[in-house]
Amino acid sequence: MADRDAVDVLVVGAGVVGLACARALALAGHAVVIVEAATGYGSGTSSRNSEVVHAGLYYEPGSLKARLCVRGRELLYAYCAERGVAARRCGKLLVATRAAEAQALEAIRARAAACGVTGLQPLSQSEALALEPALEVHAALWSPDSGIVDSHGLMTALLGDAQNAGALFAVASPFEAAERTSTSWQVRTGGAEPFELQTRWIVNAAGLQAQAVAAAMQGFPRTAIPPRRLAKGSYFALSSRVPFTHLVYPMPVDGGLGVHLTLDLAGQARFGPDVQWLPEGIADEAIDYAVDPARATAFAAEIRRYWPGLPEDRLQPAYSGLRPKLSGPGEPAADFRIDGPDEHGCAGVVQLFGIESPGLTASLAIAEEVAARIARLERER
Repeated sequence: MADRDAVDVLVVGAGVVGLACARALALAGHAVVIVEAATGYGSGTSSRNSEVVHAGLYYEPGSLKARLCVRGRELLYAYCAERGVAARRCGKLLVATRAAEAQALEAIRARAAACGVTGLQPLSQSEALALEPALEVHAALWSPDSGIVDSHGLMTALLGDAQNAGALFAVASPFEAAERTSTSWQVRTGGAEPFELQTRWIVNAAGLQAQAVAAAMQGFPRTAIPPRRLAKGSYFALSSRVPFTHLVYPMPVDGGLGVHLTLDLAGQARFGPDVQWLPEGIADEAIDYAVDPARATAFAAEIRRYWPGLPEDRLQPAYSGLRPKLSGPGEPAADFRIDGPDEHGCAGVVQLFGIESPGLTASLAIAEEVAARIARLERER
């Protein structure tokens, strides 16, 4: 790439949300460049999750998470069908294992309905056992629109669409700095082959690095950058098959959705994530993605609450991921932040902060939102 090229939009980060944004903007006719610090796409949070397509059960009515999850879920299923990306609407059981949890189950159903989630069905113990006989269950909520997706296949398709629409993709090109001119941003990347370019817009979809990228934009107000709170989630796999054909979730916990059972597209089970809060302000180089085998004991105890038949000593460490949260332990769950000039007052930049779950499900809807905001502001220039 030649120095000081001029483009319409620079997308920072090639996770699922960045790729979806690049695709939407390129299809809208913008000249788009994607820069990624890693040597390939989707190697961060986007490759370290449950690959679940969420129906939208847990979010506050009127929130971005609620609206974009519901919209994104249907966009995602349709896109996967159109592009041949593996996905399955296998359904999910949200399980109350004792009577005391039944009231919370109904509260989740009512809140989800207020967010526009349809098809939810309260199940009695016998109805839940008819679907999954191995469960320990008092009552359950059936979510038929929950499912699973091949996240790597999805990202491959999104990148292909973006490139076919003219987007350029630069790997091993970490965002280093940006300086605002009267009409655009002058951006500099690092890496072995650094380059500079001018862009009218920056879309910061850097995930775990979103705050650092925002701080590297000269003149961007520091008060508009929220603190980053990181929660590590570990996953364990089972060395044998499970007697389940649907996703099984316990009641949500502080910072997460509980140690749930998900299935991959081959029918193999994995459990997680749990919630392990990392110290506030932890340096990136101090983050350890290794899964501690000793956590299997706590995992087994959580799993046996809804699956007493879990075999002994069959849990194997799988992988872990980090959730870039905007709220900490004991605090109400924070919403996504999609902050444009209307929110932060700085021209030519859209900041995406706190894009954790349901970011995969909502990715196409987030991209739709970003593209619509940029289109409106371009018309108003």
